[in-house]
Amino acid sequence: MREEKKQEKLPEDSYCVLLEGGQGEYVEKKSRFIATLRSCESEEEALRFIEEMKKKYWDARHNCHAFIVGERGEMNRCSDDGEPGGTAGRPMLEVLTGAELRNVAAVVTRYFGGVLLGTGGLVRAYTQAVKEGLKNCRLGRMRPGQEMEVTTDYNGVGKILYLLGSAGIEPDAADYGENVVLRLTVPAEEADAMRGKMTDMTGGRVKFDKIREIYFVDKEAFQG
Repeated sequence: MREEKKQEKLPEDSYCVLLEGGQGEYVEKKSRFIATLRSCESEEEALRFIEEMKKKYWDARHNCHAFIVGERGEMNRCSDDGEPGGTAGRPMLEVLTGAELRNVAAVVTRYFGGVLLGTGGLVRAYTQAVKEGLKNCRLGRMRPGQEMEVTTDYNGVGKILYLLGSAGIEPDAADYGENVVLRLTVPAEEADAMRGKMTDMTGGRVKFDKIREIYFVDKEAFQG
């Protein structure tokens, strides 16, 4: 099944989300950098997560963070938490942005190893820590789609199901009454072509009702 998220007006681009958060660690000159990543749907949720990590790692020298919220990434924040300006939060945010992630927060906890790393060393360490954390996360790609109902007769349903199976689309629901009504989620860029193919295959014995535009996790595009 595809997981979905409703939005009134969808941007055309796809993006990635965390299906499962994760943690990774990077060590540089005896300093430990522990990256924890979690899915967050709002700024409030991201801030709660950051506070949770600060309490968990209360004895660490720094708990730097970065988060991106919104399907367009319209809200993003980062903090160096006492590290030299631009050496922690910004590099962390750039890793999340480069991975095309949305609705995600990352906290990198640093236990100081007694050796100063310098500006370049800090940027490298915080960047690598987030990358290590991402290796232990499960990602999915969110794509814009259309949810629709397809109504046909019993002669046409077999042809439609064959077409859907060939396209890797599984009906979300099916109602077998006087006619057959299938509820589908179709990638937005494929919706018009799919309707045309179903019309041709059934000789026009099919009716379409667009329900809404949604985002869905493309099961063929899972990462991690």
